[in-house]
Amino acid sequence: MFETYEIFVIAMLGSFIALIFTGFPIAWLLAGIAVIFAVGGILLNQYFDVDTYFLNNWRIFGIFVQRVYAQMSNWVLVALPMFIFMGLMLERSGIAERLMTNFVKLFGRYPGGLAMGVILIGILLAASTGIVGASVTLLAMLSMPVMLSQHYSKAFASGVIASAGTLGILIPPSVMLILMADQLSLSVGDLFMGALIPGVLLGICYILYALVAARVVPTLAPAPKNLDPVDWSLVRDTLLAILPPVLLIIAVLGSIFFGIATPTEASGVGALGAAILALVNRRLSMAVLRDVCIKTTLTTAFIFGIFLGATAFAVVLRQLGGDEFIKDLLTAIPLSPGGIVLVILFVAFLAGFFLDWLEISLILLPLVGPVVANELGFNLIWFVVLFAVTLQTSFLTPPVGFSLFYLKGVVPPEVKTQDIYRGVIPFVAIQMLVVGMVFYWDQLVLWLPRQMYG
Repeated sequence: MFETYEIFVIAMLGSFIALIFTGFPIAWLLAGIAVIFAVGGILLNQYFDVDTYFLNNWRIFGIFVQRVYAQMSNWVLVALPMFIFMGLMLERSGIAERLMTNFVKLFGRYPGGLAMGVILIGILLAASTGIVGASVTLLAMLSMPVMLSQHYSKAFASGVIASAGTLGILIPPSVMLILMADQLSLSVGDLFMGALIPGVLLGICYILYALVAARVVPTLAPAPKNLDPVDWSLVRDTLLAILPPVLLIIAVLGSIFFGIATPTEASGVGALGAAILALVNRRLSMAVLRDVCIKTTLTTAFIFGIFLGATAFAVVLRQLGGDEFIKDLLTAIPLSPGGIVLVILFVAFLAGFFLDWLEISLILLPLVGPVVANELGFNLIWFVVLFAVTLQTSFLTPPVGFSLFYLKGVVPPEVKTQDIYRGVIPFVAIQMLVVGMVFYWDQLVLWLPRQMYG
């Protein structure tokens, strides 16, 4: 039988899961449930002598204020709007258009070559922006018409674009990793270094699949026969097109990895660098700057709205004994420590069908992270990166896969929703393959941080 406080924890989590399907904004949902259970728990404890763990007085609302103030004064989180600004400004800079033009000429002559070019651009954008919505939308607008004109399968083209654009949530600088580091008091630099190899590995697996699938099933990605031969001028133009984003990546990630700047300081460098690239390409104007600033503000406000609601939810859940309940629940599973980790990842995978990565990172990760580190004895950097790779699937799994929504919003009408759903299935399978690789070979995550910091 469950203890009384455990029934409250189950009821709180169950209420959140049930109310998700009402379509009510998640931020208000989290905060509202927190307030209702806080007031209800205190009244039941004081007037009916019901055991509600530590939730027994009105000071809980003072804790709300303290936690919110602590979160808003966190210097690390200043990097969020900076990296968002950098991603949105790069979207306007014209770099992706130039890359696409050259990659089509260079790789488009081979079966699956255009798909490989799109994924390579996705990797470069991921390491330059960290914003999934901007990457998916930009790649779709640039590459989908070209792919369809070259008679690519609509499902195959959709899967390539959606998966390549989603790499930005894993490959540093990643907004998701910054929030995860804040939730578990980890070093952002360590997480960035730990996620770099798995993120690039995932991109390489996408490329291999695209090339092999195009060879095995030629109708998926046929090669055109009307392209000019490759010459040194084309190679030179392609290298010059790659150079600006590579320099920006080195400026941002290099300054973090070598200890020259903190992630927050490096985000400022990235934002300035993106603006300079837009200016050099003659894409920067007051109208563009105003639009980018407005979108940065709206995106940041959206993230912090959910962030504050999740903070209130977590405070009440912990006061009700949620940490103890989750610890007891996980340690009671009759599996080895590795098996318990797989159960957690499976729950995160299923949650990705209905929740965005943000809610999962803010609610589930803080509950299971300490258990994995303290009770099961695993390295927390490894687990968080493993968890992040798993959350990649939340962008590609219906019904709330955001990359699917971004893609559907900009593709031509002949590309149907079922084409997009069919196209992403192999890439979700590849994501789960990389999850397995990271699970069995933890050095894919831990090698680079150990090399950098000993």
